[in-house]
Amino acid sequence: MHKGRAVAAGLLVLAVTTGCKTITITPNGGLPPSTAPAPSMPGRADVLPAQTAHKELPRRAQATKAPRRTAKPVLAQGSRGPRVRELQARLAQLSLFRRKPTGFYGRQTAASVAAFQRKRGLPCTGTLDRATWHALHSSTRPPTRAETHPHTKKTAKKPTRKPAKKRVPRPDARCMTGRVLCISKRSNTLTWMVDGKVRSTMDVRFGAQYTPTREGTFRIAFKSRSHVSSIYHTPMPYAMFFSGGQAVHYSPDFAAHGYQGASHGCVNVRHKSRIAALFQQVTPGDKVVIYK
Repeated sequence: MHKGRAVAAGLLVLAVTTGCKTITITPNGGLPPSTAPAPSMPGRADVLPAQTAHKELPRRAQATKAPRRTAKPVLAQGSRGPRVRELQARLAQLSLFRRKPTGFYGRQTAASVAAFQRKRGLPCTGTLDRATWHALHSSTRPPTRAETHPHTKKTAKKPTRKPAKKRVPRPDARCMTGRVLCISKRSNTLTWMVDGKVRSTMDVRFGAQYTPTREGTFRIAFKSRSHVSSIYHTPMPYAMFFSGGQAVHYSPDFAAHGYQGASHGCVNVRHKSRIAALFQQVTPGDKVVIYK
């Protein structure tokens, strides 16, 4: 009896010092039967996963939902190569590409692809995605080599032929010494010779039937760079007179119409640059030989 009271007193002191709840002592001095503690109100940290699952599911589903992707283009503006040629050839079969395949995906190709997409009810982007490519394949046949690489006629370059050198007959013996304007009526040429060596040659024409150019040996009397005929009132540039009013000079008419015309007796030169250079070299007193 005394032993039971002592135990009870000890437990009471322990409860007070530890802050525990009051413990009921049974009449026999023992402890009451063990009971489960009353459940406390759950805090935020105590919420069961099952209670939060329904709240987090929509967010997780939204986060894991795959974003909508646009079709990755197979070909687009700026693309080059054989597949572009095939694309253009297939579009040409549908009369949507009216040019010859080039292998370059430009604005014209993009417009043709957009027209096909519009026709088939596909997104009208102008770029070739897989859906458009498959639809085009099912609507066309494989193009031939001739369709993807059509023959383009290139303007054939005409071979540049050097003008045949005019055969100048053997100069007259009178032309072989000194400074000579050696003029041949047979070859229609004027050859400037110095001591038997040819310095330059140019085309010339002569007077008409009733105004013939005199033949023989003459001397340059005088020169006139911008001469105008006092009889016919026509220009005679780079004139070098050798017999009265007859002279060697440049003729714009000869340059324009060739041998269809004739002079009034002078020796007409066709090329202005050549007669201009000759005019600088010839001096009064130089010999002029005109022969057939």
